[in-house]
Amino acid sequence: MEGLIKGLIDVALGHDNKDDEESNPQARDERSRSSWAQVVSGEPDEGEEGSDRTHGYTQNQWNRQGKSELGSQDWEVAGSRPSRQPGKVGAIEQHGYEQNRWNREENEVEKKDEWKTVGEKPRRKPQKIQMDQWHGYKRAPTVQEYSDEVENGSYLEPAEEELADLSQACNKLWELDLNRLVPGKDYEIDCGEGKKVFQREDMAQGGLFNWVNEDIFRKPTFSRFCSLLDNYNSDEGCKEVVSSGERQEQAAFIEEISRTAPIKYLHKYLSSKGIISENHQDFKTMMTSLWFDLYGRGGTSGSSSAFEHVFVGEIKQRGEQEVSGFHNWLQFYLEEAKGRVDYQGYIFPRRRGQIPDSETQLLTIQFEWNGVLKSVSSTLIGVSPEFEIALYTLCFYMGGEDNSIQLGPYLVNIKCYHLGDRIGSAYPIAEC
Repeated sequence: MEGLIKGLIDVALGHDNKDDEESNPQARDERSRSSWAQVVSGEPDEGEEGSDRTHGYTQNQWNRQGKSELGSQDWEVAGSRPSRQPGKVGAIEQHGYEQNRWNREENEVEKKDEWKTVGEKPRRKPQKIQMDQWHGYKRAPTVQEYSDEVENGSYLEPAEEELADLSQACNKLWELDLNRLVPGKDYEIDCGEGKKVFQREDMAQGGLFNWVNEDIFRKPTFSRFCSLLDNYNSDEGCKEVVSSGERQEQAAFIEEISRTAPIKYLHKYLSSKGIISENHQDFKTMMTSLWFDLYGRGGTSGSSSAFEHVFVGEIKQRGEQEVSGFHNWLQFYLEEAKGRVDYQGYIFPRRRGQIPDSETQLLTIQFEWNGVLKSVSSTLIGVSPEFEIALYTLCFYMGGEDNSIQLGPYLVNIKCYHLGDRIGSAYPIAEC
């Protein structure tokens, strides 16, 4: 009884039972373990059962970290949260939490295959483009399904002032481009920072195109145009081999664009000038020959064509490599999405105050294609394939090497080079 009373007095006064701990090391260890669990979990000591549960949480936490370091999938323990208790132990646990979170984030990044090197531009994954119908474009034109032709009307007849003024005729083509895209609605570009032609610094943090509405690739002339882009070898000195399927593709493209307003206007204009007959089949045969017949470039016969040079692009192999041609925005977008094009910024306009923005549809840029530089290139953004074909064809037949014209809000010089009776090159240059 005396010992019991003494024990109660010790408890009341807060005295430690050191004798018991020294005489019973296991009890001391259990008390020590329970106190550690209290600090880590922030929960009161609940005896052996509570101690084991809290210890199990701590062990589970470190087991999860080990699994995370081994590259396991994301994990979660129901009802558990890392402690926020202050002090050294809280700091250790906080470090464990941060490490665990970092491991999870690493796993997620690796799982998404989006590793980036410091200083490297973010690489956008290629956009899913509907290509199911493209293989059908290699069938004979007579079995193709084409879009309806635009209705003939007075608006397609060249006016007298247009027949007398190439600029007005080209501006009419701009007005007839019903498939031209709308900035902000159909696509968005980021021009980045400007530079001079001789500067080699990369002035763009990302790509030129932020996004393009995938619905545009369902437009008949757009999809047929895109199906032609992989028919060529980019080496300027490499002789091209054109298969029968590729020839069918070319004919189907010409047939498709011949049903649109810009090409119908072009035909009426050239027939009014006596350049071509009014026969539609003769006109389509002429257009196919003009754009797709092969000729020599870079010292090799049959290595190039007007379509390949202007729209697809080539790489000169003589001396220092450089990109030649490549003036089409659709080709640029598709190659950029594949990671083959590195946009490096726009070229400062000649006139101050004309800084391009996301609404600009005539842009002078610098880029690398497959690691080869194109120091300066001008491109019409968002226009349809039929518009560009009509524009360059009209300037080839009715203009000279320099053609100052108006295209909507843009004053443009269409450069057009002849290689005998072929188009050597054609592209726009902003006049201001």
